[in-house]
Amino acid sequence: MIHPTAIVHEGAQIAEDVEIGPYAIIGEHVKIGSGTTVGPHTVVEGWTEIGCDNRIFQFASIGAAPQDLKYRGEKALLKIGDRNTVREFATLHRGTADGGGETVVGNDNLFMAYSHVAHDCILGNQVILANGATLAGHVEVDDFAILGGLCAVHQFTRIGSHVMISGGSMVTQDVPPFSIAQGDRAKTVGINQIGLKRRGFSDEAIRGIKQAYKLIFRSGLRTEEALEQIANEINDCPEVEKFAEFIRKSARGVAR
Repeated sequence: MIHPTAIVHEGAQIAEDVEIGPYAIIGEHVKIGSGTTVGPHTVVEGWTEIGCDNRIFQFASIGAAPQDLKYRGEKALLKIGDRNTVREFATLHRGTADGGGETVVGNDNLFMAYSHVAHDCILGNQVILANGATLAGHVEVDDFAILGGLCAVHQFTRIGSHVMISGGSMVTQDVPPFSIAQGDRAKTVGINQIGLKRRGFSDEAIRGIKQAYKLIFRSGLRTEEALEQIANEINDCPEVEKFAEFIRKSARGVAR
């Protein structure tokens, strides 16, 4: 299952059924789980752990040293879960000691061509980074978020679950769950209603999210006042609680 032109370090831990294509390079500290395929000319290096049934296409770069001038070669990890797809020329980098020591990618994510995940990022499950989408260091992206082509996310920014970010957007502040953001600098412009319906959210939950969104972004209230009103008026809705808690914990402020 390993092409004779591939270079696989004898210290790498590779499951028996892993496929490794021509001229791929697998480093000493790499671990690759069952069912994963690694395309031609791909480089997987550093302290990188890749789970099961991932599909890595040709020319991808996985586990390279972070693009951080403070990095001095210390041990830092890249952990990738199961069933992810990494397309051509995508780059996923290891963490840094100052940032917690690891970059973490969940399951069932899609990284389209030329997308980039920088050091110390944390990604959930079923996230999509379209072509050329770029995450700076320490970015957090929750489940089911979709980042359009050529968008860029500033370091330490958080992207909530079920968020849709339009192509070409420059994101410098947190984007709360269930919303849509666009522009330079990106602003939240509404809720991701079509995406929520496709994901099976109830009409009641969507109404609650809409009401909470309007209180935060359209009422003219201060954020603290809007959060208090949400707590008083919208009860027994876990989605609204998640929306409000995300905003409450925002360190960079919310894109608006």
